[in-house]
Amino acid sequence: MRDYSKVAPQFWTGDTGKALKKAGPEAVIVAMYLMTSPHANMIGLYYLPMLYIAHDTELGSEGASKGLARGIEAGFCTYDEASEHVFVHAMARFQIGERLAPNDKRCKGVENELAKAPKGPLRDAFLALYRDAFHLSEASPIEAPSKPLGSQEQEQEQEQEQKQKKSKAPRGATADLFPGVDSQVVSDFLELRKSKKAPITATAVAGIQREAQKAGLTLQEALAMCCERGWSGFKADWEGVSRRTRPAANEPATLPRLQA
Repeated sequence: MRDYSKVAPQFWTGDTGKALKKAGPEAVIVAMYLMTSPHANMIGLYYLPMLYIAHDTELGSEGASKGLARGIEAGFCTYDEASEHVFVHAMARFQIGERLAPNDKRCKGVENELAKAPKGPLRDAFLALYRDAFHLSEASPIEAPSKPLGSQEQEQEQEQEQKQKKSKAPRGATADLFPGVDSQVVSDFLELRKSKKAPITATAVAGIQREAQKAGLTLQEALAMCCERGWSGFKADWEGVSRRTRPAANEPATLPRLQA
C-alpha cells in the first residue's frame, strides 16, 4: 500500500476530467478512487475486483459498475473483467513522471510492478504507452521494435512471426483498445494508421473517442468515418462529422474492457 498519491489539479479542468464530470457523480467518485485506492500502485495497473470498488466507495454494485463504465468511455481507464485488473491510463505519468533517465532506479521499480500484472491486453497497452518513456526491457506486442537479424533464416522467421501477429490483430491486444467496435472496422482502421505510419496507442484511441463524443458519435461511427475519408485521426470540429449528417451505426451494447 502506498502512503500517498498525487492527484493533479488538471483532473478537474482537463478534457478527461470534464468528460468524467459530465458523465455523472459516479464517474468522478470511481475515477478519484482508482487514483487513491489502497490497492493501487504507482503505475496504475493493478488487481481490483468490482467488489472492492462497490464496497470502498459505498456506491454499491450498480453505482460502481456505472461509474467504471463512464470512466472507460471518457478514456480515463480500462478494465479487464477476465483478470479483474484495472489500468488508469495517465496514472504512471502523474505518479512517476513523463519520462525517466535510463539509469533512474524507478525504471526497475516500474518493471517490478508490471511483472505482477498478468499478461494480456492491459499489460500490452501499458507497454505501448510507457515502454520507451521508462526504458522497459519487455517488448510491446502493439508496437514491437524491429531488431537487426544475423541470418536470412532469422529474417524469414521474423517475417513469419509478424504475419501471424498481423492476422491475429483484430482479436488481440490492439483490438481491445476499441471496445464495442466491429472487428472489420477495427481491422480497416489499423491498416489505415499503418499506411500513414501512425502508431496505435491507448492515448490516441482515447482522444478519438473523446472527439467522437463531442460530435455526438459513437467510437465505431468515428472510426468508420476515418476509414471512409482516409483520416488517421478525428476531430469533432471537422466539416461533416456531426451525427446530424450521418446515420447511427449499430454498436454492440457490451461493457467495454479495454480502451494517457
